Amino acid sequence: MPKTWRPPLDVVVVGAGVVGAACAYYAARAGLAVAVVDRGPVAGGTTGAGEGNLLVSDKEPGPELDLALLSTRLWRELAGELGAAVEYEAKGGLVVAQAAAGQEALRAFAARQAAAGVVAEEVPAERLRELEPHLSPGMAGGFHYPQDAQVQPALAAAHLLRAARRMGAELITGEIVRTVRRGADGAVLGVGTDRRRLDAPAVVNAAGTWGGEFAALAGVHLPVLPRRGFVLVTEPLPRIVRHKVYAADYVANVASGSAGLETSAVVEGTPGGPVLIGASRERVGFDRTLSREVLRRLAAQAAELFPVLADVAVMRAYRGFRPYLPDHLPAVGADPRVPGLYHACGHEGAGIGLAPATGLLIAEQLTGKQPEFDLTPFRADRFPAA
Repeated sequence: MPKTWRPPLDVVVVGAGVVGAACAYYAARAGLAVAVVDRGPVAGGTTGAGEGNLLVSDKEPGPELDLALLSTRLWRELAGELGAAVEYEAKGGLVVAQAAAGQEALRAFAARQAAAGVVAEEVPAERLRELEPHLSPGMAGGFHYPQDAQVQPALAAAHLLRAARRMGAELITGEIVRTVRRGADGAVLGVGTDRRRLDAPAVVNAAGTWGGEFAALAGVHLPVLPRRGFVLVTEPLPRIVRHKVYAADYVANVASGSAGLETSAVVEGTPGGPVLIGASRERVGFDRTLSREVLRRLAAQAAELFPVLADVAVMRAYRGFRPYLPDHLPAVGADPRVPGLYHACGHEGAGIGLAPATGLLIAEQLTGKQPEFDLTPFRADRFPAA
Protein backbone atom coordinates (compact mmCIF):
# COMPACT_ATOMS: atom_id res chain seq x y z
CA MET A 1 0.00 0.00 0.00
CA PRO A 2 1.60 3.34 -0.99
CA LYS A 3 2.29 5.80 1.78
CA THR A 4 0.35 9.04 2.08
CA TRP A 5 2.25 12.09 3.33
CA ARG A 6 1.09 13.42 6.68
CA PRO A 7 0.34 16.08 7.83
CA PRO A 8 -1.81 17.19 4.87
CA LEU A 9 0.02 19.19 2.25
CA ASP A 10 -0.98 22.42 0.59
CA VAL A 11 1.34 21.99 -2.38
CA VAL A 12 3.75 19.52 -3.96
CA VAL A 13 6.66 21.02 -5.91
CA VAL A 14 8.06 18.63 -8.52
CA GLY A 15 11.72 19.46 -9.09
CA ALA A 16 14.57 20.27 -6.69
CA GLY A 17 16.54 22.58 -8.94
CA VAL A 18 16.86 26.25 -8.13
CA VAL A 19 13.40 27.12 -9.53
CA GLY A 20 11.68 24.39 -7.52
CA ALA A 21 13.72 25.40 -4.48
CA ALA A 22 12.58 29.01 -4.84
CA CYS A 23 8.95 27.92 -5.21
CA ALA A 24 9.26 25.84 -2.04
CA TYR A 25 11.00 28.65 -0.16
CA TYR A 26 8.39 31.31 -0.91
CA ALA A 27 5.46 28.92 -0.45
CA ALA A 28 6.79 27.83 2.94
CA ARG A 29 7.45 31.45 3.89
CA ALA A 30 3.80 32.17 3.08
CA GLY A 31 2.79 29.52 5.63
CA LEU A 32 1.94 26.68 3.24
CA ALA A 33 2.70 23.02 3.94
CA VAL A 34 5.12 22.05 1.16
CA ALA A 35 6.76 18.87 -0.11
CA VAL A 36 9.43 18.90 -2.81
CA VAL A 37 10.04 15.71 -4.80
CA ASP A 38 12.75 15.06 -7.40
CA ARG A 39 13.80 12.03 -9.43
CA GLY A 40 17.45 12.68 -8.53
CA PRO A 41 19.46 14.74 -6.04
CA VAL A 42 19.11 18.45 -5.32
CA ALA A 43 20.35 20.44 -8.34
CA GLY A 44 20.86 17.22 -10.28
CA GLY A 45 19.57 18.61 -13.60
CA THR A 46 19.98 21.95 -15.35
CA THR A 47 20.83 23.82 -12.15
CA GLY A 48 23.90 21.70 -11.47
CA ALA A 49 25.18 22.36 -14.99
CA GLY A 50 24.68 26.13 -14.93
CA GLU A 51 27.06 29.04 -14.49
CA GLY A 52 24.85 30.92 -12.04
CA ASN A 53 24.00 33.93 -14.21
CA LEU A 54 21.74 36.60 -12.73
CA LEU A 55 21.45 38.82 -15.80
CA VAL A 56 19.41 41.76 -16.99
CA SER A 57 21.95 42.74 -19.64
CA ASP A 58 20.91 40.10 -22.19
CA LYS A 59 17.15 40.70 -22.12
CA GLU A 60 14.99 42.80 -24.44
CA PRO A 61 12.32 44.98 -22.79
CA GLY A 62 9.25 42.88 -22.16
CA PRO A 63 7.89 40.21 -19.80
CA GLU A 64 11.17 38.33 -19.28
CA LEU A 65 13.06 41.51 -18.41
CA ASP A 66 10.30 42.47 -15.97
CA LEU A 67 10.74 39.07 -14.33
CA ALA A 68 14.53 39.55 -14.25
CA LEU A 69 14.31 42.97 -12.62
CA LEU A 70 12.04 41.59 -9.89
CA SER A 71 14.47 38.71 -9.39
CA THR A 72 17.40 41.12 -9.17
CA ARG A 73 15.80 42.73 -6.13
CA LEU A 74 14.86 39.39 -4.60
CA TRP A 75 18.35 37.92 -5.07
CA ARG A 76 19.79 40.87 -3.14
CA GLU A 77 17.36 40.16 -0.32
CA LEU A 78 18.19 36.44 -0.39
CA ALA A 79 21.90 37.20 -0.35
CA GLY A 80 21.38 39.08 2.88
CA GLU A 81 19.61 36.07 4.38
CA LEU A 82 21.76 33.27 2.97
CA GLY A 83 25.04 35.13 3.25
CA ALA A 84 28.21 33.96 1.57
CA ALA A 85 26.92 30.38 1.45
CA VAL A 86 25.55 30.82 -2.10
CA GLU A 87 28.60 32.79 -3.35
CA TYR A 88 26.47 35.75 -4.39
CA GLU A 89 28.58 38.35 -6.20
CA ALA A 90 27.15 41.68 -7.33
CA LYS A 91 30.05 42.05 -9.75
CA GLY A 92 28.22 43.47 -12.75
CA GLY A 93 28.39 42.53 -16.39
CA LEU A 94 30.45 43.89 -19.26
CA VAL A 95 29.21 43.40 -22.82
CA VAL A 96 31.85 44.18 -25.46
CA ALA A 97 31.73 44.88 -29.17
CA GLN A 98 34.56 44.04 -31.53
CA ALA A 99 33.53 46.54 -34.21
CA ALA A 100 31.92 49.98 -34.38
CA ALA A 101 28.70 48.56 -35.82
CA GLY A 102 28.43 46.21 -32.84
CA GLN A 103 28.90 49.10 -30.43
CA GLU A 104 26.13 51.03 -32.16
CA ALA A 105 23.83 48.02 -31.81
CA LEU A 106 24.68 47.76 -28.10
CA ARG A 107 23.93 51.47 -27.69
CA ALA A 108 20.48 51.09 -29.23
CA PHE A 109 19.79 47.96 -27.15
CA ALA A 110 20.80 49.71 -23.91
CA ALA A 111 18.59 52.69 -24.73
CA ARG A 112 15.55 50.41 -25.06
CA GLN A 113 16.43 48.66 -21.79
CA ALA A 114 16.84 51.96 -19.92
CA ALA A 115 13.16 52.73 -20.42
CA ALA A 116 12.38 49.49 -18.55
CA GLY A 117 14.62 50.27 -15.57
CA VAL A 118 17.94 48.72 -16.57
CA VAL A 119 21.09 50.62 -15.66
CA ALA A 120 23.75 50.55 -18.40
CA GLU A 121 26.85 52.72 -18.80
CA GLU A 122 28.60 53.03 -22.14
CA VAL A 123 32.31 52.27 -21.91
CA PRO A 124 34.50 53.63 -24.73
CA ALA A 125 37.31 51.48 -26.04
CA GLU A 126 40.01 53.38 -24.14
CA ARG A 127 38.29 52.71 -20.79
CA LEU A 128 37.52 49.01 -21.22
CA ARG A 129 40.79 47.88 -19.69
CA GLU A 130 40.14 49.98 -16.59
CA LEU A 131 37.31 47.53 -15.91
CA GLU A 132 39.05 44.43 -17.30
CA PRO A 133 42.85 44.86 -17.49
CA HIS A 134 43.37 41.57 -19.38
CA LEU A 135 40.74 42.21 -22.05
CA SER A 136 41.93 42.18 -25.66
CA PRO A 137 42.94 45.73 -26.73
CA GLY A 138 41.16 45.49 -30.08
CA MET A 139 37.59 46.08 -28.88
CA ALA A 140 35.45 48.93 -30.18
CA GLY A 141 33.73 49.55 -26.83
CA GLY A 142 31.15 48.07 -24.53
CA PHE A 143 28.46 48.58 -21.92
CA HIS A 144 28.73 48.02 -18.19
CA TYR A 145 25.64 46.59 -16.42
CA PRO A 146 26.00 47.00 -12.64
CA GLN A 147 22.79 45.06 -11.93
CA ASP A 148 24.21 41.78 -13.27
CA ALA A 149 25.32 39.35 -10.57
CA GLN A 150 26.34 35.76 -9.94
CA VAL A 151 25.62 32.86 -7.59
CA GLN A 152 26.88 29.29 -7.34
CA PRO A 153 23.71 27.57 -8.60
CA ALA A 154 23.88 24.23 -6.79
CA LEU A 155 24.60 26.00 -3.51
CA ALA A 156 21.74 28.42 -4.16
CA ALA A 157 19.28 25.55 -4.65
CA ALA A 158 20.57 23.66 -1.61
CA HIS A 159 20.39 26.65 0.72
CA LEU A 160 16.96 27.77 -0.50
CA LEU A 161 15.71 24.26 0.24
CA ARG A 162 17.47 24.25 3.60
CA ALA A 163 15.70 27.51 4.48
CA ALA A 164 12.38 26.06 3.27
CA ARG A 165 12.88 22.97 5.41
CA ARG A 166 13.51 25.14 8.46
CA MET A 167 10.04 26.57 7.78
CA GLY A 168 8.52 23.08 7.66
CA ALA A 169 8.92 21.97 4.04
CA GLU A 170 9.74 18.34 3.31
CA LEU A 171 12.25 17.12 0.71
CA ILE A 172 12.00 13.77 -1.10
CA THR A 173 14.77 12.85 -3.55
CA GLY A 174 15.36 9.79 -5.71
CA GLU A 175 11.67 9.25 -6.50
CA ILE A 176 10.10 9.73 -9.91
CA VAL A 177 6.60 11.16 -10.06
CA ARG A 178 4.61 8.68 -12.13
CA THR A 179 1.10 10.08 -11.87
CA VAL A 180 -0.76 13.33 -11.34
CA ARG A 181 -3.97 12.43 -9.58
CA ARG A 182 -7.11 14.36 -10.55
CA GLY A 183 -10.67 14.30 -9.30
CA ALA A 184 -13.91 13.85 -11.21
CA ASP A 185 -14.00 17.60 -11.84
CA GLY A 186 -10.46 17.51 -13.29
CA ALA A 187 -8.84 19.30 -10.37
CA VAL A 188 -5.50 18.17 -8.98
CA LEU A 189 -5.57 15.86 -5.95
CA GLY A 190 -1.84 15.19 -5.67
CA VAL A 191 0.86 13.01 -7.23
CA GLY A 192 2.08 9.47 -6.96
CA THR A 193 5.66 8.19 -7.01
CA ASP A 194 6.93 4.62 -7.02
CA ARG A 195 6.97 4.69 -3.23
CA ARG A 196 4.23 6.96 -1.97
CA ARG A 197 1.15 9.05 -2.60
CA LEU A 198 1.34 12.77 -1.91
CA ASP A 199 -2.08 14.36 -1.44
CA ALA A 200 -2.33 18.09 -2.13
CA PRO A 201 -4.76 20.44 -3.89
CA ALA A 202 -1.89 22.10 -5.77
CA VAL A 203 1.11 20.79 -7.73
CA VAL A 204 3.92 22.93 -9.17
CA ASN A 205 5.67 21.73 -12.30
CA ALA A 206 9.29 22.79 -11.71
CA ALA A 207 10.66 19.78 -13.56
CA GLY A 208 13.00 21.73 -15.84
CA THR A 209 13.77 19.94 -19.10
CA TRP A 210 11.26 17.24 -18.09
CA GLY A 211 8.55 19.90 -17.67
CA GLY A 212 6.80 18.84 -20.85
CA GLU A 213 6.73 15.20 -19.79
CA PHE A 214 5.34 16.15 -16.39
CA ALA A 215 2.69 18.37 -17.97
CA ALA A 216 1.61 15.39 -20.08
CA LEU A 217 1.05 13.39 -16.89
CA ALA A 218 -1.49 16.05 -15.95
CA GLY A 219 -3.09 15.81 -19.39
CA VAL A 220 -1.86 19.10 -20.87
CA HIS A 221 0.51 20.10 -23.68
CA LEU A 222 3.66 22.11 -22.87
CA PRO A 223 6.40 21.89 -25.56
CA VAL A 224 9.53 22.00 -23.38
CA LEU A 225 12.62 20.83 -25.27
CA PRO A 226 16.22 20.34 -24.08
CA ARG A 227 18.85 22.72 -25.49
CA ARG A 228 22.37 21.44 -24.77
CA GLY A 229 25.18 23.65 -23.55
CA PHE A 230 28.82 23.19 -22.50
CA VAL A 231 30.98 25.03 -19.98
CA LEU A 232 34.77 24.92 -19.67
CA VAL A 233 36.44 25.21 -16.26
CA THR A 234 40.05 26.38 -16.08
CA GLU A 235 42.69 25.72 -13.46
CA PRO A 236 42.48 28.03 -10.41
CA LEU A 237 43.82 31.49 -11.23
CA PRO A 238 44.22 34.89 -9.62
CA ARG A 239 41.17 37.08 -10.26
CA ILE A 240 42.03 38.01 -13.84
CA VAL A 241 38.36 38.38 -14.91
CA ARG A 242 36.47 40.80 -12.70
CA HIS A 243 33.00 40.89 -14.27
CA LYS A 244 30.72 38.67 -16.27
CA VAL A 245 32.15 39.45 -19.71
CA TYR A 246 30.60 38.44 -22.98
CA ALA A 247 30.63 39.37 -26.64
CA ALA A 248 27.70 41.22 -28.18
CA ASP A 249 26.61 38.23 -30.28
CA TYR A 250 25.65 36.35 -27.10
CA VAL A 251 22.43 38.39 -26.89
CA ALA A 252 21.44 37.29 -30.39
CA ASN A 253 22.21 33.65 -29.57
CA VAL A 254 20.04 33.77 -26.45
CA ALA A 255 17.11 35.03 -28.52
CA SER A 256 17.66 32.60 -31.40
CA GLY A 257 15.35 29.66 -31.97
CA SER A 258 17.81 27.80 -34.16
CA ALA A 259 18.29 24.10 -33.52
CA GLY A 260 21.86 24.27 -34.82
CA LEU A 261 25.04 24.90 -32.88
CA GLU A 262 25.65 28.49 -31.75
CA THR A 263 28.57 29.62 -29.62
CA SER A 264 29.58 33.00 -28.21
CA ALA A 265 32.20 33.87 -25.63
CA VAL A 266 31.03 34.30 -22.04
CA VAL A 267 33.85 34.50 -19.50
CA GLU A 268 33.86 35.02 -15.75
CA GLY A 269 35.98 34.41 -12.70
CA THR A 270 34.78 32.63 -9.56
CA PRO A 271 35.56 33.03 -5.85
CA GLY A 272 37.40 29.70 -5.90
CA GLY A 273 39.76 30.75 -8.70
CA PRO A 274 38.71 28.83 -11.83
CA VAL A 275 37.43 30.80 -14.81
CA LEU A 276 34.17 29.59 -16.37
CA ILE A 277 33.88 29.74 -20.16
CA GLY A 278 30.67 29.37 -22.16
CA ALA A 279 28.30 29.52 -23.91
CA SER A 280 26.99 27.08 -26.49
CA ARG A 281 23.46 26.20 -27.57
CA GLU A 282 22.11 23.39 -29.73
CA ARG A 283 18.99 21.23 -29.81
CA VAL A 284 20.14 17.62 -29.96
CA GLY A 285 17.63 16.01 -27.61
CA PHE A 286 19.19 14.53 -24.48
CA ASP A 287 22.42 13.56 -26.26
CA ARG A 288 25.21 13.93 -23.68
CA THR A 289 28.05 13.20 -26.13
CA LEU A 290 31.12 15.33 -25.46
CA SER A 291 31.68 17.55 -28.50
CA ARG A 292 35.34 18.45 -29.04
CA GLU A 293 34.30 20.94 -31.72
CA VAL A 294 32.16 22.87 -29.25
CA LEU A 295 34.91 22.89 -26.63
CA ARG A 296 37.46 24.05 -29.20
CA ARG A 297 35.22 26.90 -30.36
CA LEU A 298 34.50 28.05 -26.81
CA ALA A 299 38.19 28.05 -25.89
CA ALA A 300 39.15 29.97 -29.04
CA GLN A 301 36.44 32.60 -28.54
CA ALA A 302 37.42 33.08 -24.89
CA ALA A 303 41.06 33.58 -25.88
CA GLU A 304 39.98 36.23 -28.38
CA LEU A 305 38.39 38.16 -25.53
CA PHE A 306 41.13 37.44 -22.99
CA PRO A 307 44.45 36.53 -24.67
CA VAL A 308 45.89 35.67 -21.26
CA LEU A 309 43.67 32.57 -21.26
CA ALA A 310 45.36 31.09 -24.35
CA ASP A 311 47.99 29.32 -22.24
CA VAL A 312 45.75 28.42 -19.29
CA ALA A 313 44.91 24.76 -18.63
CA VAL A 314 41.30 23.64 -18.88
CA MET A 315 40.69 21.23 -16.02
CA ARG A 316 37.29 19.92 -17.04
CA ALA A 317 34.18 20.54 -19.10
CA TYR A 318 30.59 19.86 -18.20
CA ARG A 319 27.29 19.98 -20.06
CA GLY A 320 23.64 20.30 -19.33
CA PHE A 321 20.26 20.87 -20.96
CA ARG A 322 18.39 24.15 -20.85
CA PRO A 323 14.57 23.80 -20.77
CA TYR A 324 13.61 25.58 -23.98
CA LEU A 325 10.16 26.84 -24.98
CA PRO A 326 9.61 28.06 -28.55
CA ASP A 327 8.89 31.71 -27.71
CA HIS A 328 11.76 31.94 -25.16
CA LEU A 329 9.44 32.77 -22.27
CA PRO A 330 8.98 30.40 -19.33
CA ALA A 331 5.67 28.95 -18.27
CA VAL A 332 4.86 30.54 -14.91
CA GLY A 333 1.63 30.38 -12.96
CA ALA A 334 -1.69 28.56 -12.79
CA ASP A 335 -2.69 26.40 -15.74
CA PRO A 336 -6.30 27.32 -16.66
CA ARG A 337 -6.82 23.86 -18.16
CA VAL A 338 -6.30 21.97 -14.88
CA PRO A 339 -7.36 23.52 -11.57
CA GLY A 340 -4.54 23.17 -9.04
CA LEU A 341 -1.76 22.74 -11.61
CA TYR A 342 0.94 25.42 -11.68
CA HIS A 343 3.97 25.70 -13.94
CA ALA A 344 7.44 27.03 -13.15
CA CYS A 345 9.57 25.75 -16.01
CA GLY A 346 10.89 26.54 -19.48
CA HIS A 347 13.29 29.31 -18.41
CA GLU A 348 15.98 28.03 -20.78
CA GLY A 349 19.35 29.49 -19.67
CA ALA A 350 17.84 32.13 -17.36
CA GLY A 351 16.29 29.90 -14.71
CA ILE A 352 18.85 30.63 -12.01
CA GLY A 353 18.42 34.35 -12.46
CA LEU A 354 14.63 34.19 -12.69
CA ALA A 355 14.07 31.66 -9.90
CA PRO A 356 13.18 34.00 -7.00
CA ALA A 357 10.62 35.98 -9.00
CA THR A 358 9.10 32.75 -10.30
CA GLY A 359 8.89 31.33 -6.79
CA LEU A 360 7.37 34.48 -5.32
CA LEU A 361 4.74 34.80 -8.06
CA ILE A 362 3.77 31.13 -7.71
CA ALA A 363 3.45 31.53 -3.93
CA GLU A 364 1.29 34.61 -4.38
CA GLN A 365 -1.07 32.69 -6.66
CA LEU A 366 -1.12 29.72 -4.29
CA THR A 367 -2.20 31.96 -1.43
CA GLY A 368 -4.82 33.84 -3.43
CA LYS A 369 -2.90 37.10 -3.71
CA GLN A 370 -2.72 39.23 -6.83
CA PRO A 371 0.75 38.63 -8.36
CA GLU A 372 3.08 41.62 -8.63
CA PHE A 373 2.55 41.82 -12.39
CA ASP A 374 0.50 40.27 -15.17
CA LEU A 375 1.35 36.61 -15.77
CA THR A 376 -0.65 36.36 -19.01
CA PRO A 377 2.50 36.24 -21.24
CA PHE A 378 3.70 33.21 -19.26
CA ARG A 379 0.49 31.15 -19.48
CA ALA A 380 1.15 27.52 -20.28
CA ASP A 381 -1.84 27.27 -22.60
CA ARG A 382 -0.40 29.80 -25.07
CA PHE A 383 0.97 26.98 -27.24
CA PRO A 384 -1.34 25.18 -29.65
CA ALA A 385 -1.79 21.48 -29.03
CA ALA A 386 0.63 19.23 -30.88
